[in-house]
Amino acid sequence: MKLTILGCYAATPRTMTNPTAQLIEIKNQMFLIDCGEGTQVQLRKKKIKFSKINHIFISHLHGDHFYGLIGLISTFMLLNRQNDLHVYGPKGIKEVILLQLRLSNSFTGYNLYFHELESKESEVVYEDEQLTVSTIPLVHRVYTNGYLFREKPGERKLKIGAIEDLGIESCFYQKIKNGGNITLDDGTLIQNTAITNDPDPPKSYAFCSDTVYSEAVIPIIKGVDVLYHESTFLESEAHYTERTKHSTAKEAATIALKAGVKQLILGHYSTRYPDINQFREEALTVFPQVSCADDGKEFEF
Repeated sequence: MKLTILGCYAATPRTMTNPTAQLIEIKNQMFLIDCGEGTQVQLRKKKIKFSKINHIFISHLHGDHFYGLIGLISTFMLLNRQNDLHVYGPKGIKEVILLQLRLSNSFTGYNLYFHELESKESEVVYEDEQLTVSTIPLVHRVYTNGYLFREKPGERKLKIGAIEDLGIESCFYQKIKNGGNITLDDGTLIQNTAITNDPDPPKSYAFCSDTVYSEAVIPIIKGVDVLYHESTFLESEAHYTERTKHSTAKEAATIALKAGVKQLILGHYSTRYPDINQFREEALTVFPQVSCADDGKEFEF
């Protein structure tokens, strides 16, 4: 997995920071998560091919998380996109996007599918042979979901030397990768574990967008490899969290600790703070593996 942070600051865009958007690459597929203003500019800066983005997941309908979507959809049209585009987000996202397309007489030349979400329970919203994407219900001022990306177990790895020594023909390789045993010409049964190694452990990534501190997410994200959790405030401004329905860095770290995740990435910083390292320092008092997201930063795991 590779995570590219396109924007990770709260509220309004600035000349040196961008609102929320990130790209997660899993087994050669690219998924866009949120699409604040300036997202397509950030994509160009990172030299990411627009045509590789076929699925966009929007957490909620606050402007700093989706106001860049109509622009990106329109740019896809201008670039003569042919691939289908799937947009996942709260109920209402179809109405607002189609209204803008209709009033500007700018309907797409490609198929545009909306998958509107209403459930307050976690549900699988996307699945293919390689991964699943599930919602993470959050507690914010409007209906909001995070998203959990989980790889499916991969194929077993061939022990080529052992296979060649046994004279097993290559036409059986896929069966072996799928976990099958092999019977030799002399009737000897070769157990799969003797000629393969375990696949790489499947990776998982949880994106928790805007939310007040909520332990309800813990069973859903339990044990994930990487958790991105909003940390709008420091504890010195914790009195703002209940009114705004946001979290502090310390609260994000507490969720990471209780969920037993391997790594925590902080983001969605209020622009009142001059140094984002303050967020990491605060979170480290609770949880040991903490990184700060920043615009343009990449993580591989």
